[in-house]
Amino acid sequence: MSDILVIDDEQDIRELVADILQDEGYSARLARNSQTAFEEINRAEPDLIILDIWLKDSEFDGIDILKRTKRDNPNVPVVIISGHGNVEIAVAAVKQGAYDFIEKPFNIDQLLVVIERALEASRLRRENLSLKGSDPKSCEMVGQSHSFKALKSQLDKVAKTNGRVMLTGPAGTGKEIAARYIHAHSPRADGPFVSVVSASIGPEQMETVLFGREVDGKVQPGLLEKAHEGVLFFDEVADMPLETQSRILRVLVDQSFTRVGGQNTVRVDIRFISATTKDLQAEIAAKRFRIELYHRLNVVPLAVPPLSERQDDIPVLAEHFIEQLNLTQGLSKRGLAAETLSQLQMMPWPGNIRQLRNTLERILILGPDNGAILPEELPQDPALDPKSGDRSKLSSAMMLLSLREARVAFEIDYLLAQIDRFNGNISQTAKFVGMERSALHRKLKTLGIAGSIGTD
Repeated sequence: MSDILVIDDEQDIRELVADILQDEGYSARLARNSQTAFEEINRAEPDLIILDIWLKDSEFDGIDILKRTKRDNPNVPVVIISGHGNVEIAVAAVKQGAYDFIEKPFNIDQLLVVIERALEASRLRRENLSLKGSDPKSCEMVGQSHSFKALKSQLDKVAKTNGRVMLTGPAGTGKEIAARYIHAHSPRADGPFVSVVSASIGPEQMETVLFGREVDGKVQPGLLEKAHEGVLFFDEVADMPLETQSRILRVLVDQSFTRVGGQNTVRVDIRFISATTKDLQAEIAAKRFRIELYHRLNVVPLAVPPLSERQDDIPVLAEHFIEQLNLTQGLSKRGLAAETLSQLQMMPWPGNIRQLRNTLERILILGPDNGAILPEELPQDPALDPKSGDRSKLSSAMMLLSLREARVAFEIDYLLAQIDRFNGNISQTAKFVGMERSALHRKLKTLGIAGSIGTD
């Protein structure tokens, strides 16, 4: 049963379309404005959206909703409905990614034909993307640092098993990409990957969203059923309501459940992967997370490192994102000046990989269409200022040293950081710091650190 979201500010039209869809065997959800629309989309990605152009008492109009949907949920087809005076806008919407448009008042048969065609086109597109391995939400892992290689090695090992995995780490580190990588390299790769935004499922919605329902003999499958023979990914599992936790625990134990309004037991075969930015032990102590659920989900704990521990990966990540933004959004494929790369590697990146990608996207949107990205194009954000680190600790430590001792300490830290940045390549390090290779070797020997590094 396909899940269709109807977005219209007129209650009569919303309910009319919903009744028509339900009579035809579809599941229908309703939204009256942009806020309720985004809430429904975030709660569970619909199979299709029917969207009105003009929405009263709405922060965003239909065009804005369309743009955001095609950006965040590119596989969801959108059918525009519009009044006679909005045909030109509706045509423009099709050019921006809408599947088709229907004028109001619409013919019911015409609406159903468009819906059927849109769903079929979406199904074929998903199959083609799966066969080509080019799904927009790629599971490609990019990096070359020691931290990255260690994580990827662990992911390769757990992918071959059916064990439940708990991914931990700060926001923006790529935990969902890691989960998708496990799925894509597992025996379940041909099965579905279903993502659940845990915080968006309240106790009153959980049963229908996760377990589905039966009404008058018609079945609306939930996310658990859709994940059968695949992977169910609990994003930010620590935000799951306690009531939901207890019910999910039952499914983990039995791998079965009953739909809302149904009597038959539905058996499923699902691999569970979870992710969190929170300290689950602290959440358990505060009685916000059930210890039984923790032990069930935390069979294989894996920590996804922050970008601060993957500075060597920043150049390859930056190139990857620029390539990706060029292919998916048509943004200019610009290179990065050496000074810009150096600046990017020195930035603290509190938002991690996601912040790096967003920064590059903003630069490509606002900057020139050609030429290398220069340091002055980087955002003037205090949070990204390389000089805005924990200076108080550094200063207090330095204050205990003589000027000579402080200079030596700085030179050791600086040179070790640069050598690590260039993966131990002394020639590249010497070139960057402005020294002859032989002079750098002598400096390292004088500082007493020559023996702690390799030579190129």
